[in-house]
Amino acid sequence: MKHSVQFSDAVHILAYIAIFRESNQLSSTDIATSIQTNPSNVRKIMCQLRDADLIKTTNGMPKPCLVKDPHDISFFDIYQSLDHAQLFQIDTNTEPKCVVGGNIQDVLSDEYFLLQQVVEEKMKQISLGSVLQKISQAELAKNPMNKKFVAAFL
Repeated sequence: MKHSVQFSDAVHILAYIAIFRESNQLSSTDIATSIQTNPSNVRKIMCQLRDADLIKTTNGMPKPCLVKDPHDISFFDIYQSLDHAQLFQIDTNTEPKCVVGGNIQDVLSDEYFLLQQVVEEKMKQISLGSVLQKISQAELAKNPMNKKFVAAFL
């Protein structure tokens, strides 16, 4: 089973850009180090975030910035910016002659549709700003010396 972490990485990238906005640590390599992925993956996601008007980038300059206030960027906005499939995927490789395998796809399709709607509504209620606030609180509890990076989000 393949599990995508693209949404998580997109939130990570936006939080990183917000927190390190005043630093010189905003290259795709720096961000990739934080995520523990490769810089090309970061650039791909950043292109999607830029196309969705969530960040602004300039070719050749490692200085991305958020276009909106973090409290005005919802999880739904981030989710919509990505090349994504539905949150819940149905396994289409089931045995059609089996009682379960022959019926589960249609049954799950209806249930997953309802779940997708509920999750998307909840995503609209969660902002990047609230995530930044929680990251800031967690960081201060661990490393009070890093207050300069996170103070703006407390």
